[in-house]
Amino acid sequence: MSGRIRFGTAGTSDSFAAMGYKSSLDVAEYTAGFGLDAFEYQCGRGVRLGLDKAKLMAAKGKQHDVLFSVHAPYYISMSGMDEEKRLGSIRYLRESCAVVQALGGRRVIFHSGSCGKQSREAALDKAVDTLKRALEALDADGYAELTLCPETMGKIGQLGTLDEVLALCKVDPRVVPCIDFGHLNARTLGGIATKQDYADILDKIGDVLQDDRAKNFHVHFSRIEFSAGGEKRHWTFADTRFGPEPQPLLELLAERKLTPTIICESSGTQAEDAAAMQRAYRALG
Repeated sequence: MSGRIRFGTAGTSDSFAAMGYKSSLDVAEYTAGFGLDAFEYQCGRGVRLGLDKAKLMAAKGKQHDVLFSVHAPYYISMSGMDEEKRLGSIRYLRESCAVVQALGGRRVIFHSGSCGKQSREAALDKAVDTLKRALEALDADGYAELTLCPETMGKIGQLGTLDEVLALCKVDPRVVPCIDFGHLNARTLGGIATKQDYADILDKIGDVLQDDRAKNFHVHFSRIEFSAGGEKRHWTFADTRFGPEPQPLLELLAERKLTPTIICESSGTQAEDAAAMQRAYRALG
């Protein structure tokens, strides 16, 4: 678990190249330059980072106190009706775990899949089965100390309501929720409008998990535009037409002394917006 609240980014901002950085080996220095201490390496389109390079990045991360996590490929389908594709998701999780271990991190974030033409209940049952099989495979690979983080999703047709993610977390205490508040706001068509709305989410996490995961969970945060089907597009903190607002969440995290890792997913300004969140949090005393 994280042990302290951390702020970081999903991938690098547009400013990474603008500031003259060119290599993934520069990520830790770049991240620390903003005062941040977390970085989520994106493997959304496939696990392509070599383990030797990942180990070099881990050394840089340790030097700059930047903790890595990994986002597994987007095409994971733990709830898929195609059995071969569903069980193939286990291989992508194994590859992601190999990389995060080499990076010196512990958390692999993943999307559970969509419901498709089956009921939400049937989709969740398939995802639970896939997750159990994945954990067995990861144990056999020597990754028992790593953590899988199912993410709340932004489109209504996707598996990934708060309740569904928490149901996956009940499979094993090593499964930690990734609460994407922008996604939850999008799939509920603006359901996170007040501090109490955030409090209700945090309360449910605590009620269901009743352990350290309710304190040290994983967070994705960004302002997200939505339509009738849910998530449409990520924006920046400057795009205040779109929610949710970060300040009420930061206040609750401080009041409750929660210590999640918070990964900003703004569109092109991840580092700048993550640093703004960090400053706002620290200003709370």
